[in-house]
Amino acid sequence: MGSRSGSRTALVIVDLQQDFCEGGALPVEGGRDLAVRISDYVRACRGDYVLVVTTRDWHEPDGTNGGHFAAPGTDPDFLHTWPVHCVQGTPGAAYVEEFAPLLDVVDAEILQGQGDPGYSAFSGATSDGHTLEDLLAGVEADSVEVVGLATDYCVSATAVDAAANPEREVAVLLDLCREVHSSTALAAVNRMLDAGVVIRYAIPLGADR
Repeated sequence: MGSRSGSRTALVIVDLQQDFCEGGALPVEGGRDLAVRISDYVRACRGDYVLVVTTRDWHEPDGTNGGHFAAPGTDPDFLHTWPVHCVQGTPGAAYVEEFAPLLDVVDAEILQGQGDPGYSAFSGATSDGHTLEDLLAGVEADSVEVVGLATDYCVSATAVDAAANPEREVAVLLDLCREVHSSTALAAVNRMLDAGVVIRYAIPLGADR
């Protein structure tokens, strides 16, 4: 167990948080359903992975977090600036209820965006200071799969950074992701492909879903 097709594969589950799902400050359509689908997938396939890591946006309560939040008195453009969301210790920063029961099979959590936009999980760290690169090295992972929210922002940023290591295979399981905008998601997929990221599906196209 702990490998996929002979590789030592890590699974990175990105930002399944209250504020990114229906009812939150910055909801992605289908976010709660996605959390259920990812939970089902992890239950079925946990043994395939040497490491399972979750990530959370963990923004500071004061300031704009490096221009990530729209400045007071201005409207967010929903491309580069955003409403206040996922502030440290608030209900919106918590894992969505549909995923929370799976936390007992997660090995580590990366907190990102502490004072900066922090789209990539590689920009964050665990509560005791270990980076995602540290965690991958610790289990000798040579393959990474990324799922979660949202395709056009934190998922793609994490996947592209993971692919910066030329000896590491990186894949995004696109049916276990959701996007903010269809247009920016397409651009993100192209960026990932250009970086060498493989786009594939947890459930093969044409199979029963």
